[in-house]
Amino acid sequence: MADLPSDLVVAGVAPSADEAAAAKVGGRWRGSLGVIAPSVLVAFIFGLCFIWPLIGPVPAPTGGSILDSNLPAFSSGHFLGTDPVGNDEWARLLYGGRASLEIALAVQAIGLVLGGLLGAVAAYMGGLRDATIMRILDVLIAFPALVLAVAIAQGLGPSKLHTIWALCFFSVPAFARIARAATLRVREQTFMVAARLSGTSFPRMLLGHIAPNILPQMITFALLGMGITMILEGALSFIGLGVPPPAPSWGNMIAQGQSTLSAQPRYVFLPSAALFITVVAFNLLGDGLRTRWSSR
Repeated sequence: MADLPSDLVVAGVAPSADEAAAAKVGGRWRGSLGVIAPSVLVAFIFGLCFIWPLIGPVPAPTGGSILDSNLPAFSSGHFLGTDPVGNDEWARLLYGGRASLEIALAVQAIGLVLGGLLGAVAAYMGGLRDATIMRILDVLIAFPALVLAVAIAQGLGPSKLHTIWALCFFSVPAFARIARAATLRVREQTFMVAARLSGTSFPRMLLGHIAPNILPQMITFALLGMGITMILEGALSFIGLGVPPPAPSWGNMIAQGQSTLSAQPRYVFLPSAALFITVVAFNLLGDGLRTRWSSR
């Protein structure tokens, strides 16, 4: 009965077997749709940012002519027009999305591997080692993420690589806490106890038993973290501590467009809309996968 929609349970009237089967199939279909639709949107965004510039007629995002500045959308050779210095706005949107996605992917990958390893080791070992690792990570996670990222980026200087390192100080502790909680649930299960009693080494326990069981939660968290990381990267680039101009990212495109917001709102609206759609797509995909995996 728990898998049935509420409209099938009416005033004590139990649904028939056919209705129950139909409801179950419908629930699975809705669950699949909750994963497929955002997956298609995410794949479309990645295709536009990473593949289309290689195969399509997309000009360079920098080095435009000042004679072509502020051209309107659908101008000859410029699908979305040009910016105040003559750079193609469509190209900057695609290459800016590529930079933002690369930073978010790198931050989530480092957080998943390093944070996941620290959290799993802490939970499996327990005792003083668990307490030491988690207290160090708690110190990092206690700082507001954006304030810590700004401080680190300010010290390192603006660049794509420095932005990645600055945001990793936020992602690693978060992944470690997720991995630790998941490992604690797995550690005392029967197959883990049997593996320990059989003398399985810790590396084999980690890779063969712990990692496969906590990976779905880690992937779900990484997808949700993609949106958060892109927002933080946009904030750093907006204040000049992220990707340095003239190289585009959605954050610095918004920052550059604010000076002409009243006259040319598209310079702010286009990268803002792209960032919003991408963050929503990753959040929907993460939520869909979490619902799908939790129902198994």
